[in-house]
Amino acid sequence: MSLTNRYDFVLLFDVKDGNPNGDPDAGNLPRLDAETGHGLVTDVSLKRKVRNFVGLVNGEQPPYEIYVKEKAILNKTHERAYVAIGAEDALKGGEKKRKGGGDSVGKARNWMCANFYDVRTFGAVMSTGVNCGQVRGPVQLTFARSIEPIIAQEHSITRMAVATEAEAEKQEGDNRTMGRKHTVPYGLYQTHGFVSAFLAKQTGFSEDDLKLLWQALTQMFEHDRSAARGEMATRGLYVFKHDSELGNASAHQLFDLIRVQRNQEHGPARSIGDYTISAPHPGRLQQYPGVALQVLCP
Repeated sequence: MSLTNRYDFVLLFDVKDGNPNGDPDAGNLPRLDAETGHGLVTDVSLKRKVRNFVGLVNGEQPPYEIYVKEKAILNKTHERAYVAIGAEDALKGGEKKRKGGGDSVGKARNWMCANFYDVRTFGAVMSTGVNCGQVRGPVQLTFARSIEPIIAQEHSITRMAVATEAEAEKQEGDNRTMGRKHTVPYGLYQTHGFVSAFLAKQTGFSEDDLKLLWQALTQMFEHDRSAARGEMATRGLYVFKHDSELGNASAHQLFDLIRVQRNQEHGPARSIGDYTISAPHPGRLQQYPGVALQVLCP
């Protein structure tokens, strides 16, 4: 079933003694707003966790295959689409002949949407090499931003081994390797998301896909454990459902209804208990007719 409602949502998650999203251009330090000191997590990072969860739950089988995944060769996937729609002739010859015609591109794009969850959810640019067109996804996420400024701590770590015999000889058998690890002691992050019913119709994003998205957002950290990320957990998923495809209120007005406040003025926050999260009672919102609030987590 295709979507007939617009959705806007607020996602709250936290991290303890971990690095929620390292910046490779800054020595893998946690991402920061340089002016305010607030922590950042990119939308790409969050989408990666959704993709991993969906692939884990559904075994990478159609219609829940994942297009952007580790070690994927995207043009090989595009070739699969052309073979599936019976347009193998477009793959023959040189690179210039592999672009595909207008009708083939449209059919290939539809095949990609039908088989790959992340394509029909987040969209994709598939016009490189073998051309499967472009898809604008109905689900969009913002960067996540921490409620308060964070600090990045640097830790020295030691491995009781070396990689090569040359290193062992240089250390005269001591065999130690030094390294660095960066963590955030604690941070509570908030991100905003949007679901367009109009774009969902174009990609085939369905009610079942939407339910899977909510499940992924609430459980994705449970299956993404690593020593580098410490303890991460979804602390709140607040979904505003509109009665219409166009929407019944502005997204920013609804987002302002979810408020996060510190319980104490002094001392750094070190747990979710240091914050109070307030939201309207689930159900119809009197100030915004046609909008209902669903609290999916906790």
